Amino acid sequence: MERVSKKILAISGSLRADSYSTKVLQLLRNHISKEIEFVLTDRLDKLPYFNPDIDDDHAFQEVEMFRAQIKSADLVIICTPEYAKGVPGVLKNALDWIVSSGEFIDKPTGVITVSPLPTGGQEAMRSILLTLGMINAHIPKEATWSVPQVSLKINEKGTIMDESFEQELEKFLLHLLVDKKTFP
Repeated sequence: MERVSKKILAISGSLRADSYSTKVLQLLRNHISKEIEFVLTDRLDKLPYFNPDIDDDHAFQEVEMFRAQIKSADLVIICTPEYAKGVPGVLKNALDWIVSSGEFIDKPTGVITVSPLPTGGQEAMRSILLTLGMINAHIPKEATWSVPQVSLKINEKGTIMDESFEQELEKFLLHLLVDKKTFP
């Protein structure tokens, strides 16, 4: 049976229940057509520590489920905070599980970093782009977005407080959704 809709997999690089990364992804969901399935994964904290000695065709069930989520998605959006001048370990661990299995090869991928600092998580952006480049993700032109001072743009309830933030969010989505590899 042919799929009728497209599917977006959203990955938050933060495990915090109240994280701005997750709030930004939830705001994106509100700006996407109802015909597009939007799944926010909850698998990152269930993944074991990456170990190449146990990475085979029958890796842990949680790893297989995470890989299947990526494989079935037409588009992946990652939103992460910056932690210690890089991406949080849980996100890096998740991406390490994908290196040898190839689910990100040519997978259209958008990347967002958020930070309460004026830098917008630039070091996290550099770090994640290196990793995604290594696993051959397809990042459409202008499908990266650093959000500085995120706490001034959305509040703790996830409500947008800055009109320019909403415009940037819509622009980010537009660049992803018009990319020919994403939605041909």
